[in-house]
Amino acid sequence: MAKAANKKSGSVATKAAAKPAKGNVATPAPDDVPIIALDLPQGELSPAMSAYFQKCQDKLGFIPNVLAAYAFDNAKLEAFAAMYNDLMLAPSGLSKLEREMIAVAVSSQNRCYYCLTAHGAAVRQYSGNPLLGEQIVMNYRAARLDPRQRAMLDFAVKLTVTPAEVEDADRETLRKAGFSERDIWDIAAITGFFNMSNRVATATDMRPNTVYHGQAR
Repeated sequence: MAKAANKKSGSVATKAAAKPAKGNVATPAPDDVPIIALDLPQGELSPAMSAYFQKCQDKLGFIPNVLAAYAFDNAKLEAFAAMYNDLMLAPSGLSKLEREMIAVAVSSQNRCYYCLTAHGAAVRQYSGNPLLGEQIVMNYRAARLDPRQRAMLDFAVKLTVTPAEVEDADRETLRKAGFSERDIWDIAAITGFFNMSNRVATATDMRPNTVYHGQAR
């Protein structure tokens, strides 16, 4: 049996798993306890990260388990959160939905349970289309995407599965689909970030918050 990420009673990791978002029914035996299969006691959070956790709790009704999983090392948590927020939430030529679509298409190739669950929910929310979220989780090629989105996901998947085969023709396909040079950088950076995140989540058996399963259905 996997060990809890933090044995201390009342830890952030325990609260993140135990407290569901408002308006969602908690499952009797949540799948997200323990959060990871490594016994890493929670470290001391900086004031900035403590405030960030509280903001998540206030806005979402829960702390995403990926943040609780990184809480054993404040420096790593801050670096992860900063990169994630920059790639997924900062201004970009890619919409937030498109960025989440990349996350899910990449995670589908890697079969990452955490990211497919959490970011599949985000695609459903941003698109208002539960079907689209399910299609990209299972096989993005089954979704009726516009040419821009299909080119974007084709590139992200190729960069994930056969990165050594990416060449200028692939970048030119993105340009013809309407992506700028900066957009291509962002597609590549998001793809790289989620390949890293998928591997860390899988290696540690990171469990998504149970509440994600029922969101935007």
